[in-house]
Amino acid sequence: MAGNVTSLFRSGAHSPSMAALTREGGEGAGPVDFCIPCNPYFPTPAMMETMASRLKDIITFYPSSADTITAELCQLLQLPPQAVAMGNGSTELITWIDHLLVRDSLAVPVPTFGRWTDQPMETGKRVDMFPLQESNGFALDLAQYAEFIRKRGTRVAVICNPNNPDGGFLHKQALVQFMDAMADLDLIVVDESFLEFADAEAEPSVVQEAMLRPNVIVLRSLGKNFGLHGIRFGYMVANPSLAGKVRSMLPKWNLNAFAEYVVFMLKEHGAEYAQSLLQVRKDRLEMASQLSVLPGLTVYPSQGNFLFVRLPVGAEGTVVRDRMLTEHRILVRECGNKIGSSSRFLRLVVRPEVDVRRLVSALEQVLYGSRRGTAVPELGNGTSYSSGTAAVDRLVSETNGAGIQLAQAVGAGPVPGLAAAPAMGPGLAAAPAAGVGMPLPVAGPPAGMPMPAAAPAMQQPQQPPQPQPMVAQMPAPMQAPPMQAPPMQTPMQMPMQAPPQPAPVGPTPTGVPARGGLTAAQVRGMTAPAPPAPDLAPAPATGWPNAQSWPNAAGMGQTG
Repeated sequence: MAGNVTSLFRSGAHSPSMAALTREGGEGAGPVDFCIPCNPYFPTPAMMETMASRLKDIITFYPSSADTITAELCQLLQLPPQAVAMGNGSTELITWIDHLLVRDSLAVPVPTFGRWTDQPMETGKRVDMFPLQESNGFALDLAQYAEFIRKRGTRVAVICNPNNPDGGFLHKQALVQFMDAMADLDLIVVDESFLEFADAEAEPSVVQEAMLRPNVIVLRSLGKNFGLHGIRFGYMVANPSLAGKVRSMLPKWNLNAFAEYVVFMLKEHGAEYAQSLLQVRKDRLEMASQLSVLPGLTVYPSQGNFLFVRLPVGAEGTVVRDRMLTEHRILVRECGNKIGSSSRFLRLVVRPEVDVRRLVSALEQVLYGSRRGTAVPELGNGTSYSSGTAAVDRLVSETNGAGIQLAQAVGAGPVPGLAAAPAMGPGLAAAPAAGVGMPLPVAGPPAGMPMPAAAPAMQQPQQPPQPQPMVAQMPAPMQAPPMQAPPMQTPMQMPMQAPPQPAPVGPTPTGVPARGGLTAAQVRGMTAPAPPAPDLAPAPATGWPNAQSWPNAAGMGQTG
């Protein structure tokens, strides 16, 4: 039975569903889920009982139209309905964004959510993948990303904030700078699916700014925030013309009756929802602290409801994942099939303390056996990389695993509106603390009018210190063990990567890999070891100003 369960992980780029795992796992309760990122505290048990009591009516009758459900959500979030489109999950909206608004090319930092790379490749678009560097803690340097987009001639840019799977966060002011500097692109998408769990800034969303610009979409997920992945609902916010273009393609009844029931009951449970976010933020700090004690395990700073961790040297993620599931009934997300990551990384969802203690105990047994210090061995036979999707594998196959070497480009110069980043710097500076940010930008031209070539240059904001990943030091043994354990104080020392080759000028044909001829598999492996760093000092959980009012991402006031 264990073999049947673990085989489910070999068939796709995403983790198997809990229903599939339960079917293959046989009798008994399902595994403790550290894989699927959702809110473990919402809905409350009382809300679940209410929904259960209405189950017959919910599944028997047709739901209201999507316009009716959207109008209720917009009243709750204080957003204009003409600027919002609701989808059957955010992935439905990603699909329509690709079909309607991505003409030939899309840029996205990797690793990230797989649909942002796979969806456009499945429709024949060129995907320019900007690799986030392990040596920089997977932080996104917006100035370098903008320069990469200019050199590649990409027409659509995607940013996930916080990013999945590493939880990297960008301040609002830095994102607004980026949007202004890249105002001539066809489209900029800011995926804020996990932003409700962030506490580094009081009002981090760029929803208001998106409504003022004709080429910006903000994507939000309700299933992740509300702990209801099975109810497929998400929404996007944009200029009314842009939102209307997507909304016009959606079916009239694309939202189900469960989604309608949840949306209409939310107005009565704003306080519980706000409290759930506070608890997740508190749990995130505690979970990071407990994991950082494990020798050789690196915990990266995160503003999502998950933590990105690097396993000790010698540990193979697929082995760890399978043993955690079969021996301890704990489900974790191994990230070897994410482009830009490798099997040395896990994404662990934030859960209550009692579950985290069980997780840490299981990891100790799997990684170190009866004592700390000996990691599980790597797989003896190397396996070739597979993304789990035909589009990515076809890209690797067609380029014979090596890519097509493109002509060297002449330097394109700095991107207007963004200061050039230093060669070895940690990246574009984050915005100052809340209350010190720049004033709101002037609204962009009405929909249908041509965009300017580029916005005026903006001064680089002062950069605060970057949070560093936590790396546990190997404790001295209490007594001499029979077998000496390998040292684990620091990650494996690897030679630094050579500087990247200049990118080609202008767009490149469909099917040619990004970054000067690298394939998806090669981009995936472009990381370098992180330098030793002090322990992480996370920002405190600040919560919402008024716990009795409904928190809304747009920052446009609160409703009861």
